[in-house]
Amino acid sequence: MIRSLSFRACALAAVVCAALIALLGALAMSTQQTREAFGWVDHTQRVLGVLDQTTTSLLAAESGQRGYVLTRNPQFAEAFEAKLHTSDVAIEDLIALTPNNPVQHARALELRTLQHRRTALLKTNYQLARQGRFAEAQASIASGRGRSLMIAVADLAGKMREDERRLMDQRAVSFDRLVRGTRRTLVIGGLLLLAMLAGFVAQTIQQVRRPTLLILDAMDRLSAGDDDAQIDEKQGSTEFSALARAYNKMAARLRENASARRDAEVSLQSTNLELAASAADAAQRGAAIERLAGMAHRMQAAHTDEEMALVIGCFVPQVLPGTSGLLYAFNNSRNQLSLVAGWGGHSSDVIGFAPEDCWALRRGQSHAVATAGADVICRHVEDNGIPYHCEPLLAGGDVIGLLQLDGGIAAEDHFMLNALAENIASALVNHRLQRGLREQTIRDPLTALYNRRYMEETLTNEIARAGRGIGPLTLVMCDVDHFKRFNDEFGHSGGDAVLQAVGAEMNRHFRDGDIVCRYGGEEFAIIAPGADTAAIAQRVEQLREAIGRMMVRDGNRPLGTVNMSFGVAEWEDGLGNDPAILIQRADAALYRAKREGRNRTVVEARNAA
Repeated sequence: MIRSLSFRACALAAVVCAALIALLGALAMSTQQTREAFGWVDHTQRVLGVLDQTTTSLLAAESGQRGYVLTRNPQFAEAFEAKLHTSDVAIEDLIALTPNNPVQHARALELRTLQHRRTALLKTNYQLARQGRFAEAQASIASGRGRSLMIAVADLAGKMREDERRLMDQRAVSFDRLVRGTRRTLVIGGLLLLAMLAGFVAQTIQQVRRPTLLILDAMDRLSAGDDDAQIDEKQGSTEFSALARAYNKMAARLRENASARRDAEVSLQSTNLELAASAADAAQRGAAIERLAGMAHRMQAAHTDEEMALVIGCFVPQVLPGTSGLLYAFNNSRNQLSLVAGWGGHSSDVIGFAPEDCWALRRGQSHAVATAGADVICRHVEDNGIPYHCEPLLAGGDVIGLLQLDGGIAAEDHFMLNALAENIASALVNHRLQRGLREQTIRDPLTALYNRRYMEETLTNEIARAGRGIGPLTLVMCDVDHFKRFNDEFGHSGGDAVLQAVGAEMNRHFRDGDIVCRYGGEEFAIIAPGADTAAIAQRVEQLREAIGRMMVRDGNRPLGTVNMSFGVAEWEDGLGNDPAILIQRADAALYRAKREGRNRTVVEARNAA
């Protein structure tokens, strides 16, 4: 039994062809006549089409030329040239189609002559316009010569069109008679062919239905999610067997794609987790940057080194959690780095070191040691300081300090470390500038001691502290004996040299908590919080004796010895909060020292009015 449906279809086709040959033999004559009639009808339609194309293209060319002349738009020129070419081709086609009709052929030749004359006139106007002679072109158009030619063309084309349509009507009648005869022949032959096809279709349906249902069932199971749905590849015909094999290959490919999709979903979930981690990292960085901003604002507002250290100790552990360390800054002479702050429980005996003791400062970049022997160790780092990280603080290209961090810095924390270093460096520079400006407002420019304004403000604050019972307060007023002599003998430069020498000696004899001021002229003052008159009087005597031993010089010129008188007064509860009262008491003691012979120290008695 033949298994191929294609072969069966070919056999049926052969039988049908034989029947058709017989049918065609019977209809040969009518078919030949039909073809001839159809050919004449088609010929007439082509003549009409070419005739219409000739006239319409010529009209379009005329419109393009007129549009170009009137508007000077180059797009109309492009349409003009294209339509002229189309009209020329169409008139030649018309002549080639009419040799079998002498009347129409003669008209076609005459039409070509008129078309060529009209074309020549259009080209002349077009060339005038291309040369920029638009006025001449417009005058030529307005002359009406072109219109006369177009009327002649239209009349001649109309006559040809009427004759062709009359011929087409005659040929259509003949063609209709042939079609009716052909139809009768086809009906009879068609009925015979249908009978043959019905038998073939009935047999084919029987052999196609079963495998089709099997394939549809497998496809339904596949669409329902059954990736293992398969079809028996033996389906009774070679075509359906091939279709079953193709389906099984498709199902296998879908299973592979499903597996790849599941892998892609797993990868997508992993990517989502990474994105979530990145978002969390970004949020963490944002929070750290916010803390950096808060730290920067507070460092800008800090007035003293102690306040700066408090801010750094508070915020650095928040920016770099779990990291302890120290902050060092250069002193004014830049020959030493001094400890500014520490955080995270770091304790170190190194409160200062020289710049050459740190490799980060030598190299001008980060220096980290992760394990012993991995790199050279800075001399300022203690033996138990491994691992550690040194980060130089840069501002305006200059190194102004150093961050020494315990432990290593993870790669993801380098951004925070750089931002932290920049913020601290900027704050240190600003703090130094503010401190320098403040020092200029509160220091005497000649002696570098505090000035009178600062002395009065500080004395007011210290009296308030003493009034709260925080501790005793002593004020010393003093001046240079016979100071006018130095100015008279050596000039103002000599007097200035004496004041500078006295100021320097007074600074050397008093502790950091005491405030040494130049009150005015040759008069000085010392505010000593937390010290009673007995202790201060003893230090004042040491100062007086040291000043008496000085040999003051103004450059290479010796000025001689200097003596000073001192008045000491201690604040008491009954004096109130007005600093002028305490100053008057110390001044009174100073005047006594002057009256009693100068170069001495007088302590104002307590409870004196």
